[in-house]
Amino acid sequence: MVPFIALTGSPDIDHIDHTVLITTDLAATSARYQALGFTLSPVSPHQLAERPGGPLTPTCTANRCAYFGQSFIELLGIVDPTAPDPWGVHQLRRTYRGLLMTLGSRDVRATAERLHAAGLASTGVRGLEREVTTPEGPRTVRADSVRVDAAHTPEGALQATQHLTPQYVHQPRYLDHPNGATGLHGVLMVVPDDEVDEHEERYARIVDSDVWIDGPKRVLPLRHGRVEILPRSALDHFLPGHDLPAVPLLAAHTVAVRDLTAARRLIEGNDIPTRITPDGFYVSAGDACGVPLAFVQS
Repeated sequence: MVPFIALTGSPDIDHIDHTVLITTDLAATSARYQALGFTLSPVSPHQLAERPGGPLTPTCTANRCAYFGQSFIELLGIVDPTAPDPWGVHQLRRTYRGLLMTLGSRDVRATAERLHAAGLASTGVRGLEREVTTPEGPRTVRADSVRVDAAHTPEGALQATQHLTPQYVHQPRYLDHPNGATGLHGVLMVVPDDEVDEHEERYARIVDSDVWIDGPKRVLPLRHGRVEILPRSALDHFLPGHDLPAVPLLAAHTVAVRDLTAARRLIEGNDIPTRITPDGFYVSAGDACGVPLAFVQS
């Protein structure tokens, strides 16, 4: 690959923390991801703050996650539709047809300040807590997050998070996956052909990263994971047969595995069809609960 734009500085955002798949049937989505070969954490209800510094309240959501040590996939379930929804998950589900993405920040307050200085409005820093089980007993996961204003992210909801208790998130007992998954390799954003430069420039400001050219893709590589921006006309080469509901869209996520052949054999052995890609294979949106899931060699 050849560098396209070189940016300077030491970024506060330096990895993809996790992708988010919203579901109204957490049990069914969890069962499918287990059939795809992931070990999932137990159900964990959320408590969230509606405003910066505000009180934490129980909400309508809970999650189960596939943890990899540095990144994870979050299955975010709307488990009680009548409960409070301080972060607008119902609206997010109605608005976006693809993934939500959370970037990892080493200093989320610095991230919020930098976004503001770059002309990217945000929610300000808000807290999140959820109870999890550990071998030592119940513990509280705590994190601070800032969400970029929806006006700047037509492709999908985007936020940055700083984990305050990472030891309770990536517990060793959840890191071994039957499919050999080792981490999130990337998130694919598909955009109209004539808007590639616009989206690239915006994401370069958001993540403060170099931008590289990789064939038709514009790639923002991070310490762990990468954001890929692809013109719609090139989609069929990378996700053959996939039909997008709209663009721009956070259209797919990719997981790295230790052994592609073994991962594919496991998934197809569970009666889930796969399709070949230039770098590995993928499971269609219909077979992966709404969003294509690709696999590459780690």
